[in-house]
Amino acid sequence: MQKQYYAIIDIGSNTMRLVIYLREKGGRLKEVENVKAVARLRTFLESDNTLNSTGIKRLIATLQSFQDVLATYELQEVVCVATATIRQAENQEEILIQVENQTSLTIRILSEEEEAYYGYLAVVNSTSIETGITVDIGGGSTEVTYFENRELIESHSFPFGALTLKEFFAKEIPTNQELQALRNYLTEQFATLPWLRNREVPLIAIGGSARNLVQIDQNLKEYPLAGLHQYKMYDTDIIQVSNYLTSLKPDKLPKVEGLSKDRADIIIPAIEVFHSLYKMMQADCFILSRKGLRDGVFYEQLSKEMGSILFPNVLEDSIQELINDFDLNPKQILHVQYLTRILFDYLKENGLLHLTKKDWTLLKRASYLCHLGDYIDAESSAQHTFYLLANRTIDGLMHKDRLQLALIASYKNKTVFKQFIKPYKKWFLKEEQKKLRHLGALLKFSYCLDATKRQVVKQITCDNDNDTLTITLHCDGDAKPEEYQSEKQKKHVEKAIKKDVELKFVL
Repeated sequence: MQKQYYAIIDIGSNTMRLVIYLREKGGRLKEVENVKAVARLRTFLESDNTLNSTGIKRLIATLQSFQDVLATYELQEVVCVATATIRQAENQEEILIQVENQTSLTIRILSEEEEAYYGYLAVVNSTSIETGITVDIGGGSTEVTYFENRELIESHSFPFGALTLKEFFAKEIPTNQELQALRNYLTEQFATLPWLRNREVPLIAIGGSARNLVQIDQNLKEYPLAGLHQYKMYDTDIIQVSNYLTSLKPDKLPKVEGLSKDRADIIIPAIEVFHSLYKMMQADCFILSRKGLRDGVFYEQLSKEMGSILFPNVLEDSIQELINDFDLNPKQILHVQYLTRILFDYLKENGLLHLTKKDWTLLKRASYLCHLGDYIDAESSAQHTFYLLANRTIDGLMHKDRLQLALIASYKNKTVFKQFIKPYKKWFLKEEQKKLRHLGALLKFSYCLDATKRQVVKQITCDNDNDTLTITLHCDGDAKPEEYQSEKQKKHVEKAIKKDVELKFVL
């Protein structure tokens, strides 16, 4: 089947970006190319709100450079959208004509409502957050939305962005008085929307300024996991980053790890927007979404085929993507899940392990992805499984949840588990670590019962006495390989339940 590529050009007030997506087997889009240009079109708006000739030339030159990249792909579709600066330009008709004449690209100018809507759509289709408020700070506008049970309830576009707000400051590092003036202004602006007040839900941020805030926070903390999408912060973290940046000398600001040089002069006002909004809504946390307006535009395109603007289950789709990417065996996965559930329920009901509904959810997710590392090297499968799952973005999972998944799915033995968890030990209580070990041991044992991927073990029955758990494995055919592997692995289950395990393979 021929690969299907789609492209979108996003003409913002601060940056212009070209993103090319590859459509996956399951229908979702995977980013394969991301080209950014700092055009700062906002700075070319005259006092009468016309984009001057220098700005138009920069716009066209950037689009022409993007076309050189587009020419290397066979594209199904190219979408070109523009936001605040072109939307607010009095001479927008002239701009559109010049662009079409010199590039053959047709610009679609998004309304304020559309810009906010696409941000919301990107968030609900790439996270598992049911209710929250989104914020997207551009160069010339700031969009906020409120969604509940994944449905859009409210949206608004404020006529200020990171480029316009920096005018509150005489220099890149503001004085205390300038900061306070900006905070007062933002509080007044946000107070005009009663639906923002005291929501106590997550604040989900979209866009380059939010990414830079997260990158700085991760660098300050020496954060051990890769990835930005669904990274969580709190108000104290935002304040810490703000205090750190405002304490620097101006020449040190562009050298901050995690901060793009082209955002050095606008990052402080952007952070103030996040913090002011956080306080206004009494947010319970701040979460970054790497998916934003561009993704939302294409989610809308996909929804025409699906018949719904919302993906039914974001996490399940992401797991299916991994199954496809790493060529995992669906038949084996379902069989191992079945065997694991029998053992899980027996251990839980007979008090051999303290297990909960949440534990089964974790175990079931991990069962889809156990042995994923075989794709790279069977001998070091556990190491590759852990690294891939811990460091790959999985839509619908927060970072800690992703790490739990990686620890269970990659379980080999207690020593290797300790190696994997060492950089993250502070993330989990001792009891939580023990639970993850037990779940990993149970999953590894269940996979041994289908070592040859023939589903030869058809059923399990258990019998528990004072000293021994007897597991009878009802087979359809020779199960010597399964017997050999499970005899080796059962010691980890024995340590978990503090009993001997006797295995009986019967035809």
